[in-house]
Amino acid sequence: MRHLLVLLAAVSALAENPAATAARQWREAHERAILAEFIGLLSMPNLARDAPAIRRNADAIATLMAARGVATRLLEVPGAPPAVYGELLTPGAQRSIVFYAHYDGQPLDPKEWATEPWKPVLRTAPLDRDGRILQWPPEGPIDPEWRLYARSASDDKAPVIAIAAALDALRASRIAPRSNIKFLFEGEEEAGSAHLPDIIAANKELLRADAWLICDGPVHQSRRQQIVFGARGVTTVDITVYGPKRELHSGHYGNWAPNPAMMLARLLASMKDDDGRVLVKDFYQGIEPLTASERRAIAEAPPIDGDLKRELWLGCTEGSGETLTNLLNLPSLNVRGMASARIGLQASNVVPATAAATIDMRLVKGILPAQAVARLVAHVRSQGYFVVDHDPDAETRMAHPKVAKVVESEGGYRAVRTSMDLPISRLVLETAASARGPIVKLPTMGGSVPLYAIEDLLGSPTITVPIANHDNNQHAANENIRVQNLWDGIELMAALLAM
Repeated sequence: MRHLLVLLAAVSALAENPAATAARQWREAHERAILAEFIGLLSMPNLARDAPAIRRNADAIATLMAARGVATRLLEVPGAPPAVYGELLTPGAQRSIVFYAHYDGQPLDPKEWATEPWKPVLRTAPLDRDGRILQWPPEGPIDPEWRLYARSASDDKAPVIAIAAALDALRASRIAPRSNIKFLFEGEEEAGSAHLPDIIAANKELLRADAWLICDGPVHQSRRQQIVFGARGVTTVDITVYGPKRELHSGHYGNWAPNPAMMLARLLASMKDDDGRVLVKDFYQGIEPLTASERRAIAEAPPIDGDLKRELWLGCTEGSGETLTNLLNLPSLNVRGMASARIGLQASNVVPATAAATIDMRLVKGILPAQAVARLVAHVRSQGYFVVDHDPDAETRMAHPKVAKVVESEGGYRAVRTSMDLPISRLVLETAASARGPIVKLPTMGGSVPLYAIEDLLGSPTITVPIANHDNNQHAANENIRVQNLWDGIELMAALLAM
């Protein structure tokens, strides 16, 4: 009975937003055209470091937005991929809203993909549920449970297409935006957004707005629409420890020459206890407390941990029994990867010469990247290491029993959190609920987006309005979007555009 009441409430809410209703009706009549345009965009390689390819993406997005009547241009600063800017100005508008998304994708190894990452394929179900490939265009109706596989299918080209389709639907239904609408599609987010502050600083008046809607990330694991009011910051550190000058025969020198792989394993193990709590001194110092509204929102979020454990085959989780939703509001330390010599069939009988690991630290409001890095470096020193920020020479290595090179490998940025109680926050929540039914609202999402540049340079609040499915494999091989999530996203974007 409870589930039926929730469903009826959701259906009732969906009927309240004319823009979302118009978007659904328009989408139902144009599903193949929407997917065809999406497939075309996904077929374009989009690594930020590939300047010619990234410019082709920018030009393609500028063209598809201009076709919707959006006044479009590229915003450029030296050394950066172009950002695509567009605007729809409304006479007498009471507010300005920026819709942000990014069109670049995470780096990848094509060998890890089941199909080529920039040759999109439709599957009848997720890969791990034996989804079979469908030829395009498929016959018969489009099944909303199909998955479209390609790099950036969910992160983050889906919102670009959802916005474009929503604009088509609004224009066909003669529903005009009430606000001045601006768009910024970035081409460097997956490479750390190093130039986003420069782009914003060079175009402050153009990009100033009452709010930025960040169209990135997944919906709640319950499949309910979620609206998120902040994002964790991030900083990344590379650690290298040293053994002998060159690899040594493990029979001749094992048990004598220090093994850097073992040293690194011990060093990493010293950073967290068996329950996942970070042991770096002062790691949690300075966290800004959540407000009453934020604590209430977390308490009201649907429980998901049990379902996620089954989905991910997890026999246990970290955090002393705390829920995932609660833990997202704490900083984290994660070993992204580690390497030393070779494994498997390529393994040699050697004592390795070096061992290396990359660590990311997700930060919450109140902890700055420089603080987190300094605390980590202090921890490495506390484990008996002489710490350098460059490759050590022979004299340095021979003068110290243990030497570690610690380098911040990517420009970090701080966390940002917008109040849920602002008038614009309440308007976004009400609009999203009228389009998508009951909303899950959270103070912080687990991933990191460079919201600090928007807050620092423009003073604009940021609110995240994701559309991708939670199991989309973003940042990993076989990234995908569930078709129904794209359809839902079109309705959400239409409602927000008409807000």
